[in-house]
Amino acid sequence: MSTNHPSGYGYPTDPQQNPYAQQAGHQPPPAPGYGAPPPPPPGPPGYGPGGYAQPGSTAPGYGAPGHGVPGQGTPGYGAPGYGTPGYGTPGYGAPGYGQPPQVLPHWLTPAGPPGVPQAPGSRVLAPPGERLVARLIDLAIQLIPAVILYALLGEWLGNLFVGLLAFAYEAALMVTQHGQTVGKKAMRLRVVDAATGGRPTDSALWGRSAVATVPGAVYCIGWLFEMLDAAWQLWDKPLQQCLHDKAVRTVVVKEG
Repeated sequence: MSTNHPSGYGYPTDPQQNPYAQQAGHQPPPAPGYGAPPPPPPGPPGYGPGGYAQPGSTAPGYGAPGHGVPGQGTPGYGAPGYGTPGYGTPGYGAPGYGQPPQVLPHWLTPAGPPGVPQAPGSRVLAPPGERLVARLIDLAIQLIPAVILYALLGEWLGNLFVGLLAFAYEAALMVTQHGQTVGKKAMRLRVVDAATGGRPTDSALWGRSAVATVPGAVYCIGWLFEMLDAAWQLWDKPLQQCLHDKAVRTVVVKEG
């Protein structure tokens, strides 16, 4: 029987042609694609082979020590106070979800809890209820002249002159009494400049009085505007201004 092997099968019979039989126990390196896979490429700093984070590594945000713990981790995810007003990613946990915080002027004292008296010399925003009472006192003072004007001039002309009367009353007292009318004095309220907290200029007080009272001289429509103007303070933040306050940049405060 022939001992020749077909070409390409087994090992060559000649030891000189068999490089794997020259040394005992020698293992040839595996051919590419067979045997052990090539080592994975190195990952970025803080990551192990293949791009996976190593335990205890300091890769930012993922796998970092204390991930999800206040003070560590990616900003906004595990950052200080995530979910707490004033901290975290803008829009998530921040006051008003991305809205800027509402800040009172430096000269204005934040209102304390209900029922707690103000500190002497302090100034807080006038409560809407007290502003309404002050307005009713002023209207009561003008009631008798208004009735006389309506009786003498009729509804249309009477309404016009009552509006002018209200403007004269408001403006004269505001200018001469340093931002107060009779009703505001009774409730310890005062009109001040929104920027400085000081006395508004005379032109600002005249303008404020005009916006607050002159539209009332227009029959029917004027009263609707005045109602909207007075109610504007209920949703205006943070200074609780009526429209006539916004027109000349004033606020109404209660003095302690």
